Amino acid sequence: MALELEATLRSARDRGRKLLVPYVTGGMSDDWTSSLQAMAAAGADAVEVGIPFSDPVMDGPTIQETSSRALARGATPASVLTELRTVDAGVPLVAMTYYNLVFRPGEARFARWLAEAGVAGAIVPDVPLEESGPWCAAADAEGVETVLLAAPTASDERLARVCERARGFVYGVSLLGVTGERTTLADTARSIAKRLKATTDKPVIVGIGISTPAQAVEVCEAGADGVVVASAIMRRLLDGGGPEAAGDAVAAIRAALDRG
Repeated sequence: MALELEATLRSARDRGRKLLVPYVTGGMSDDWTSSLQAMAAAGADAVEVGIPFSDPVMDGPTIQETSSRALARGATPASVLTELRTVDAGVPLVAMTYYNLVFRPGEARFARWLAEAGVAGAIVPDVPLEESGPWCAAADAEGVETVLLAAPTASDERLARVCERARGFVYGVSLLGVTGERTTLADTARSIAKRLKATTDKPVIVGIGISTPAQAVEVCEAGADGVVVASAIMRRLLDGGGPEAAGDAVAAIRAALDRG
């Protein structure tokens, strides 16, 4: 039985904890599930698991490389979810994938696969709000919480509609562009955090380009409930680090967030 995503994050937030959601690409190495568990043990509040896809629209070079490695190893949605069934991370798991991989088996079947693998939430970034109804309904029916992205260019009215439909948490997009490490925090990261917090009581977690412990703290000081960190952690794995390196990266961000 999957842990409930929004309930878990709300409980942590209400205790005064800043939320940390690291990312790992499923199937990228033999020990990717060990990296996932290391990140959970190091202080993650949930872990985002990327299901590799050959033509991502949102992923920058680092995440693209992890997906390429996973696909070269023969990773498929079925294989990644089968491996997840063996994982007891102790925190909610959130699958991130693209709609082509949902469409092929059908929304209802894909949502069932996620639920059977113990996945609590899903991010499908290339499904716009206006077309999300069928997928969201299928996910709701299986108890899978659909996380929606909120862009910094969205109007206040659109942000309100995104927040209303979002489940689990609202994913604030820190900047326009693809994922990847950045040397400085974009001003839009601060503004989207403030705007979303003024719109919803659901957990607001900001991601894309959040690369260092200091940047994570900065986003939370601007009002976000937490951060998603992906490329900065995946780069360590691509550079030859194993689960320990992933855990160390998460532990450093966790320590900074706890210090405030």
